[in-house]
Amino acid sequence: MATAVESDAAKRHRLAELREFLMSRRARVTPAEAGLPEGGRRRTPGLRREEVAVLAGVGVSWYQWLEQGRDITVSPQVLDSVARVLRLSAIERRHLYVLAALNPPAPEIDPGARDMCTGLRRLIDAWMPFPAHIMDVYWNTIMYNESASVVLGMRPGISQNCLVSFFTDPIYRSRSTDWKRLAPQVVAQFRAACSECPDDEGFRAVVEEAKAASEEFAELWERRDISPGGQIRKEIEHPLVGVLHVESTQLRVPARPDLTIVMHTPLPEADTAAKLEWLVSPEGRRGAMYPIAG
Repeated sequence: MATAVESDAAKRHRLAELREFLMSRRARVTPAEAGLPEGGRRRTPGLRREEVAVLAGVGVSWYQWLEQGRDITVSPQVLDSVARVLRLSAIERRHLYVLAALNPPAPEIDPGARDMCTGLRRLIDAWMPFPAHIMDVYWNTIMYNESASVVLGMRPGISQNCLVSFFTDPIYRSRSTDWKRLAPQVVAQFRAACSECPDDEGFRAVVEEAKAASEEFAELWERRDISPGGQIRKEIEHPLVGVLHVESTQLRVPARPDLTIVMHTPLPEADTAAKLEWLVSPEGRRGAMYPIAG
């Protein structure tokens, strides 16, 4: 398999960006923040190169070469030490890895984005009358809008894990006219999610629960197919309005890599948009007294 080779021009640009990035981050950190005494006159308020090197436990010459943008060998452990001294955020640490031509670490939750759920609730509610829900990294449902309840059967009292409920919820299964076509795709997408964190016990627990609940899942899991999350076309037979054609799209928020927004968009077939609008109207709500039989 052919692999991409970095051109000389691209390498020069990357190393120049590395130089400027490290210099700018070093200038932000004061000696006091780094736990150093303030003594001595300084031309700039930030740390000196030799101070970064000592605090990171690396050679002064090596750090100087790194900051000069020389083409030298670096390791993740050393970059992490430099990132710690320079007080880099999670996204800045990933950027440092990229500039140093290393595979970046897994995305982390931005501490300032932990309260985003209120805004995400507004997002999926604003998507009405179309179904939308949010799930965590293990596909556990975090929240869903009213349309997802009426159309997809999301409700209390069933497994709140989207993978498990796909195989075990009789209402969703009875409404999905193309369930057998979708099932291999769903399993392959979950295996792709697992592959990002191969040692995570949370993923293993979901897989074991799904295996115990569904022989069909167990058989599909053993195929070891893998597919990235993206878009899936679904055909749903709703007991009140008949056939619905929607497209399910998975969206990620960089600041919250632990969450995935799943939004269902109506397709032109079967006047789906108008049917969805009716289902969440006052008249539709009266006809869809909850729960609805499959």
